[in-house]
Amino acid sequence: MNPSHAETDIAWKPDEEWLRTANVSRLARRVEATDHEGLLAFSVAEPAAFWDAVVADLEVEFEKPYDEILDVSRGIEWPRWFSGGTLNLAATCVARHASARPTETALVEEGEDGEVVSLDYAALHDRVAAAAAGLRALGIGPGDRVGLFLPLGIDAVVGLYATIYLGAVAVPMFSGFNVGAVVERLDGAGCDVLLTAQFASRRGRPVPMAEIAVAAAAAAGREVTVVARAGAAGELEATALDWATALEGSERVEPVMVAAETPALIMYTSGTTGRPKGSVHVHGGFLVKVGAEVGYHLDVKPYDVVQWTTDLGWILGPWHLIGAHLPGAAVILYPGAPDFPAPDRLWRVLASHRVSVMGVSPTLVRALSAHGPELPAAHDLTALRVLGSTGEPWDASSYAWLAEHVGGGRCPIINLSGGTEVGACFLGQYPVEPTRSCSLGGPSLGMAVDVYDADGHSVRGEMGELVCTAPWPSQTRGFLDDPTRYMEAYWSRWPGVWAHGDWASVDADGFWFLHGRSDDTLKIAGKRLGPAEVEQAALSVPTVTECMAIGVPDEVKGEAIWCLAIAPEADPEAIEAEVRAAVATALGPAFRPVRVLLVSDLPRTRSGKLVRRLGRDAVLGRDPGDASGVANPEALRELQGAAG
Repeated sequence: MNPSHAETDIAWKPDEEWLRTANVSRLARRVEATDHEGLLAFSVAEPAAFWDAVVADLEVEFEKPYDEILDVSRGIEWPRWFSGGTLNLAATCVARHASARPTETALVEEGEDGEVVSLDYAALHDRVAAAAAGLRALGIGPGDRVGLFLPLGIDAVVGLYATIYLGAVAVPMFSGFNVGAVVERLDGAGCDVLLTAQFASRRGRPVPMAEIAVAAAAAAGREVTVVARAGAAGELEATALDWATALEGSERVEPVMVAAETPALIMYTSGTTGRPKGSVHVHGGFLVKVGAEVGYHLDVKPYDVVQWTTDLGWILGPWHLIGAHLPGAAVILYPGAPDFPAPDRLWRVLASHRVSVMGVSPTLVRALSAHGPELPAAHDLTALRVLGSTGEPWDASSYAWLAEHVGGGRCPIINLSGGTEVGACFLGQYPVEPTRSCSLGGPSLGMAVDVYDADGHSVRGEMGELVCTAPWPSQTRGFLDDPTRYMEAYWSRWPGVWAHGDWASVDADGFWFLHGRSDDTLKIAGKRLGPAEVEQAALSVPTVTECMAIGVPDEVKGEAIWCLAIAPEADPEAIEAEVRAAVATALGPAFRPVRVLLVSDLPRTRSGKLVRRLGRDAVLGRDPGDASGVANPEALRELQGAAG
């Protein structure tokens, strides 16, 4: 046996209690599957019967039952799920628990200053119903778009659910964006209202979110009402309204029941060229698929306490909130820096709130592990039973550190991978199967995933393209107002096959691994960003005539941004400072390039299109393979010596 496949490479094994009590075992018994492999095979072979069983098992409430589970009459690129059924995602996650379990904890927010605010399900429902009334008073109704530019705290969750509660569409945005990035999303989604906070706290410093929001609304060139947090109205322009006045009035409204295919979310993600893409997600499919993943992968139950280090603007924000609230679990919100004011802050949060299911990126683990195992050891983490992970590939030492020093060797690391357009996960581990270090386990239930070589043939034991050959409930219903771009991005390589843009492999024992992006999309600390957005910001520096943004391996972030720039007769040090500042100003400090290299030319095709993959390979000293399409190979030779 290959040493990498040795028994010692198995990081965790389920015991009999896990096999008996796991949610996914309950589902298997429901459909009479004898083991997990049988359940997986059934989920792909009989999608209608499988997802019908999931709806029943998770107790997803449809006000009007659906007539048809899956309709692919328009092709698998444009599926319709749960046709004829009506429901409301927010009502399912909040209102029903307010009636059945009103005093159970729903949300706990701990600020950087240590202040803790807690809401039970009755109180959360009251705030959501009041906020919905406030939004309705502002003219928001079914189909309208509401931007959410908020740190991941109680206000953000209330705003998210209140928007969906009305049948309107929520447009979450990363709380670290600056004006330009917010403008792109406001304008692209056609938002009528933008919810924001007066300030967010980051490492003890106030971030003026309301100021950014007002400037973005003005720059968007359309009428957008900015609703700021209590206390902000007097300090902002006259267009701003006070959060308390607009969203917490005495009126309460009932949820609007909508068809299952009604949009609930527009989640923005970036591609390799052009403007950010607005992925459209709907009430029925998103709720069912996300509920299945949080319920079956992470095994979240009503008594669990869930904390995931993320942001509302990334898909994991709504994903973990909706997935945890579907069964009625509690969610811990910590919008501050996980290592502030001390590097043990995350461990303190987990211990003080008795978190049982946590989610973390490999990037964050790499950063926190540098402070040593003594910090998590100083806190009582015995309530933990599941460690979730996503964002980028693991390295073995960080994986082992998390398993031993945070999970105490008793918790499975449930490694997941999907994407904004996927709405959920293609791959992930389940707590009823052994886990292999750094692996993603195998396909998520209901996902007909495969690995293709360049000719479209299924392969094992070698790296290829991660693909999916059948529809799934949370699949994006296209890119907002741009169906052609959606088809080109995912369905153009092989007919009827979703090509995801990730390199993947399956080892001899059936464990799946990812090896990074096969397209040019940057992935910084687990956050996807298109190089075009970085390049546009760099080009705002007058002396920069051309720029190529690439991602290079980084020990902490997983991937970091380098800018390869053409700036004739410019001072290299001054240009580097200006470009780094321009990108940080446009997109936020998290996306500041770590290096700016000045070159005389960039690799391009004969039609003038920049070839980022070859530029990245040249900088990293990799074999570029076939470079015959490059019109100026001398640019590659220059890059090979430029990085030093």
